[in-house]
Amino acid sequence: MLATGALTAAPAQALTKPTIAAKGGYVMNNGTARTLYTKAADTRRSTGSTTKIMTAKVVLSQPNLNLDAKVTVQKAYSDYIVQNNWASNAKLIVGDKVTVRQLLYGLMLPSGCDAAYALADKFGSGSTRAARVKSFIGKMNKQARDLGLTNTHFDSFDGIGRGANYSTPRDLTKLASSAMKSPTFRSIVKTKKYTAKTTTRTGGTRTMAPWTNTNPLLGTYTGAIGVKTGSGPEAKYCLVFAATRNGKTVIGTVLASTSSTSRASDAKKMMDYAFRR
Repeated sequence: MLATGALTAAPAQALTKPTIAAKGGYVMNNGTARTLYTKAADTRRSTGSTTKIMTAKVVLSQPNLNLDAKVTVQKAYSDYIVQNNWASNAKLIVGDKVTVRQLLYGLMLPSGCDAAYALADKFGSGSTRAARVKSFIGKMNKQARDLGLTNTHFDSFDGIGRGANYSTPRDLTKLASSAMKSPTFRSIVKTKKYTAKTTTRTGGTRTMAPWTNTNPLLGTYTGAIGVKTGSGPEAKYCLVFAATRNGKTVIGTVLASTSSTSRASDAKKMMDYAFRR
């Protein structure tokens, strides 16, 4: 009887919902959009560099996009990095010509705010750089509205916001799920390391120092396929993540975790839980 009781009790045991350090979290089944985990999933928070998912999405949704089009690195992009306390950057060199594809790798792997600025300058419209940047951020907010992300607003192209850059775990997860429909985006965010060869102002070739992906899950969590880290004084530690196991893809977000180690641990716990549901 005891043996039988033990056997029948096992399936009835509820799967214990994990406790995470992050203030907000959300995971869904990417194929069915079924919610698998929530913690303050609709509370608006600062997003840090997870904002760059939208930067990439806006670029990749441009009509007739030429990924091999070249962009000349302006002094304004490097000045911006310095002005923002040496913000995360791709170490782009003024005067070099870099392709849009390379800028997307520089945006998503080392989380280059210089690459984000270059893309906003290239794909915004207007006669001045300030106008183009404003136009690009407008496109980011239009995409958010089009995706039904009612708790999301951007006031920067890279997450260095001015108090009005926010989203929620649920909204960011939906954004990432939409972005992952692009083969180019999927390919970029699962890349651990990328070396760009740029064209110097004299026409030579420069081999850049390799860009390493800031996502700690790649190579440490079985099936991890992306997506993007974020951090900052207001945002704390954020991570938008995705993994595929046995044909099932789960995708989710942690916002305002307590450390870079905690955000990875939070994500792993949430995915383990989601894969068992």
